[in-house]
Amino acid sequence: MEITDNKEVSEQQQQQEISIVDGVEKESEERERHARELKAGLHPLRNKFVFWYTRRTPGVRTQTSYEDNIKKIVEFSTVEAFWVCYCHLARPSSLPSPNDLHLFKEGIRPLWEDSANCNGGKWIIRFKKAVSGRFWEDLVLALVGDQLDYGDNICGAVLSIRFNEDILSVWNRNASDHQAVMALRDAIKHQLKLPNSYVMEYKAHNASLRDNSSYRNTWLRGLNTQKLMDMSERRKIHHPTRDGGKGSSVARVKVIGDPEYDKEGCCLRVRGRNTSSDAHVAT
Repeated sequence: MEITDNKEVSEQQQQQEISIVDGVEKESEERERHARELKAGLHPLRNKFVFWYTRRTPGVRTQTSYEDNIKKIVEFSTVEAFWVCYCHLARPSSLPSPNDLHLFKEGIRPLWEDSANCNGGKWIIRFKKAVSGRFWEDLVLALVGDQLDYGDNICGAVLSIRFNEDILSVWNRNASDHQAVMALRDAIKHQLKLPNSYVMEYKAHNASLRDNSSYRNTWLRGLNTQKLMDMSERRKIHHPTRDGGKGSSVARVKVIGDPEYDKEGCCLRVRGRNTSSDAHVAT
């Protein structure tokens, strides 16, 4: 037993040493890149980024089918290269539904299963289609310009073009770090100048893997508990497959009514659907 324990400790130490070496090498490469770009008269960004595009196809989403539909568009590492790339990208209003436009740090793929994403989650921000392009641009500039707090905790951002609305999401590395998650929420609200009454939803990627969805069954945040209950109703949902087929009553909070937006196009109430009654609600 002692030999086995020592072997496990040794393997853990080796993994830690490899991680440290990889981190040092990456920092060294970044310093060299910055030096080259400065020498060339360019303005290097803190991180190198990649734009990706996904055209969603009908049918059940699987990891293989989703990966096959992700296309790398372009990468950039300087202010000058960013503007060249961005000015040639199609505007959100001209993109068909449904599809996704991703902006992620180099080395991180826009997949729940990616090693940088698997323990994280995302903040979800819903907008009217008429205004989503402006908010997407503000979010892209904040991300590229390293204007969001806890920058190392951020993996990337996604614009999801849908039929009735557009959805922005910001992905972070650690869904269990409550302080960092809430600080990111505040930074997003500040950079996008969102109203205090705006509803923001958070979903961990492991939950997305379980229910195979990006934007269903989320935690509602941004309203206090009383406001959430005022605009909701408790119902009993029967599950005939549970309790030996007899069915069971499970408390749920159902947000009722169509999406409600303010004059800026920001969502003030979430589309009618069932969400867990113990959903996290932040004031």
